Order: sequence, then structure tokens, then C-alpha cells
Amino acid sequence: MTTLSGSAASGSAVTAQATAGRLPGARRDAGEEPEPAPLAPGARLLPALSAVYRAQLSRARVARIPLLFVATFQSIGIMILMRGVVSGGEDARAVVAGSSVLVVAFVALNLLAQYFGQLRATGGLDHYATLPVPPAAVVLGAAGAYASFTVPGAAVTAVAGSVLFKLPLAHLWVLAGVVPLAGAALSGLGAALGLLAPRPELATLGGQLGMSAALLLGVLPASHLPGPIGWARDLLPSTYGVEALAHSFDARPDWPLVTADLGVCAAVGVLSLALATWAYRRAAVR
Repeated sequence: MTTLSGSAASGSAVTAQATAGRLPGARRDAGEEPEPAPLAPGARLLPALSAVYRAQLSRARVARIPLLFVATFQSIGIMILMRGVVSGGEDARAVVAGSSVLVVAFVALNLLAQYFGQLRATGGLDHYATLPVPPAAVVLGAAGAYASFTVPGAAVTAVAGSVLFKLPLAHLWVLAGVVPLAGAALSGLGAALGLLAPRPELATLGGQLGMSAALLLGVLPASHLPGPIGWARDLLPSTYGVEALAHSFDARPDWPLVTADLGVCAAVGVLSLALATWAYRRAAVR
């Protein structure tokens, strides 16, 4: 009797566990829905950012290097043309600094706006939306990859301009702060333009207009611009990077002023990248 009671109790326990779905391989009733499998945890920001950055860097290495040469030669050509008008002094510093940052604007603003505009139009955002990566990692990774390509061109332009206008080379290390900060500000703006534009043609137009603004308002000396145009220059994110680099060509640079300009450029970069992240979320759910 004891054995039979124990067997009955064991059978009841097995039946209860099978009914609750706790035994592996237990059958379910016909009307019972299977329990969903747990999802894998999402990737953390920094590893996801590193993966997106390396993927974008590898992709853009072949496609964007010829355009980087175009941007560099364009900036050097502008300085050669301005050499016939500007001989030296404050105007020469403004021309060299503006031409160096123009390389950043061409790649980080213009090309990134086109890239995200095409990505949205062709449905490429759906691929990123299925990946377990934070939206900020996609935006920051692409922006960082595009901005990285501007470093050689900006350095070559700055050195060539310094030699052309006989400016000192001692403080060109300021480029190490100007390029990433101006690149962040312009990359965020370019990504936002590409993601918010309803059509890729408008994204291309916005990128071209932004680069033209960086050309006209950044390369031309501020003292030669009329009042309203000068106010528009103050609103351009790359202006403060241009100012910081221009001050570094002084015999005795005003380092607090250079630091303040870089700080403003960094703050604008944070805001523009936050705007681009919001634009990515908005475009990805549509």
C-alpha cells in the first residue's frame, strides 16, 4: 500500500509539473500557446559604438578616400586663390583656419548628410533597427568614422596654408582639438539633415548648402562680412573651431580664448549629436 501511494504521489507531481510546463519535453494542450523565449540583452553603448565605428570605417575607406583628396585639393586651391587678395596678418590666419576646417565640413557635413539620406530612402535604417544596439551608437559610430577621414586632409591643408602665408607652425597641435570637436558638431548636423529630409535629394541639397555656408562664412575674414552675415557666422557650428585655430597662429596665442572657443564647439557638438540621435529614432520607427 505504501509503495502504491508513493507511486501515485509521484505520478501526480509529474502530471502537475508537465501541466505547468516546467518539465522539458512535456506536451502542451492544443489551445495553449508556447512561452516566448527570453530575448538576448541589448549591447552596451561603448562596445556597440566600437563595432559600428569599425564597420563604417572599413566601408568608407574605399568609397570616401577619393573624395577626401577632392576636399583637400579644393581647400588648398581656395588658399592659393586668396593668396592674390590677402597678403598676411589677421586675414591670412582666417583664410588658413577656415580652409582647414572646410575639409571637415566637406566630409562630416556634406557626405554624411548624403549617406543618411540615402540610407533612409533605400530602407537601410531597417537593418540597423533590427540590431540590438543603442541608436546613439549608430549615429556616433557613423559620425566618428566620417570625421576620422578629415584628419589627414585638415593637417595637410593647415601646413600648406602656413607655408603659403608664412604663418608659424609651432602651435598647429591645436588641430588635435579642433578637428574632432568641429567634426562632432558638423557630423551631428549632417546626420540630422540626412535623417530629417523627406527625400535624399533634399538631404544632398542641405549638405551642399551647409558646406557652402562653411566656405563663405569660415574662409572669408570676419571683419569683411556685413553685420547680419556676421551674426549668421556666429550660428555656424564650425565657426568656433575656425576661431580657435586662427588664434593659434598668433605669436602669443590667447589660450583662454582658444579654450573658450573649443568649449563652445564641444557644447554645440553634444547638442547636434543629440539632435541626430533623436532624428534617427524618429526615422527608424517610420
